Amino acid sequence: MTPPETEPVSLLEAKHHLRVDHDEDDDLIRSLIVAAREAAESLTGRQLVTAQWRFVLDRFPGRGSGEGQPIWLAKCPVQRIGGVDYLAIDGQWRAMPPTDYVLHPTREPARLAPAFGTTWPMTLPEQASVVITLTAGYGSPSMVPDGIKSWIKLRLGALYTHREEIAYLAKGRLDPLPFVDRLLDPFRIVTL
Repeated sequence: MTPPETEPVSLLEAKHHLRVDHDEDDDLIRSLIVAAREAAESLTGRQLVTAQWRFVLDRFPGRGSGEGQPIWLAKCPVQRIGGVDYLAIDGQWRAMPPTDYVLHPTREPARLAPAFGTTWPMTLPEQASVVITLTAGYGSPSMVPDGIKSWIKLRLGALYTHREEIAYLAKGRLDPLPFVDRLLDPFRIVTL
């Protein structure tokens, strides 16, 4: 819904890493920073700098089995839930009271579950009948783990130098750099 207001790696940091001391490529470097950040977010399942997201489901999980199974939220870390709206069985959109659900933000992926003693409400059997809005991210760029920032800079360097897929020119051939992506391993969200 709302993208991050800033990037985890600034233009100045990127230019320093790239050893660029002119301004002619600033627009290109800015776009490559965004591309590298989006790749890191995609590979890890994390939101790096605070942004607002909307998740749309066809129904609440576990509804009909008597249990309210948790909803696994696809972006971590989740800071807060902005609201849970659903299309009620009568065809009207309703907002769930915040007291009827609980966010478990320290689990990864974060989970949203019915509060003790409650269940998810019945929804009209329509597509996109549940809408969850949330705020996710580490906060400011200074809160983003250094390992992720290093990966972004390395990806940025490869994109800037080769302007193609990550590769390293060695002895006249292009070789992949799998160790670069390994920097993100501690930050990947694993679902079981």
